[in-house]
Amino acid sequence: MGDVVPLRPEREAGPIEPLWREALGEQLREERLVRADRLVDVAGRAGLSPQYLSELERGLKEPSSELLAAVAGALDLSVAELTLRISSRMTRATPVRGPVCLAA
Repeated sequence: MGDVVPLRPEREAGPIEPLWREALGEQLREERLVRADRLVDVAGRAGLSPQYLSELERGLKEPSSELLAAVAGALDLSVAELTLRISSRMTRATPVRGPVCLAA
C-alpha cells in the first residue's frame, strides 16, 4: 500500500491562519472606517441592526450570503470585490505551504 499524505500537514511554527469570519470582520471594519461611516450608517443602509454589524466586524458571526451582499452593497462594494480584498488579506497573513487540495 502507498504512503498516506495528510491533507492538512502539521504546520511549522508561525502565524495561524485567520478564520474567514475574522478576516471578513476586519475587512468590513476597514472599509467602513475608510469611508468615515458609523456602524449605524452602514447597518441602516444594509437593513440590519448596528449590534449585528458590530458582531460581524468582531468576527463573532458568519453572515448568510444575502446579508453579506447587503453589507457589501452598503459599503458600495460587490460581494466579489469584498471577497477579493479578504482573500488578499488572508494570503498576506499566511502564505500557502505544502500541497493544496482543491475541490471541484
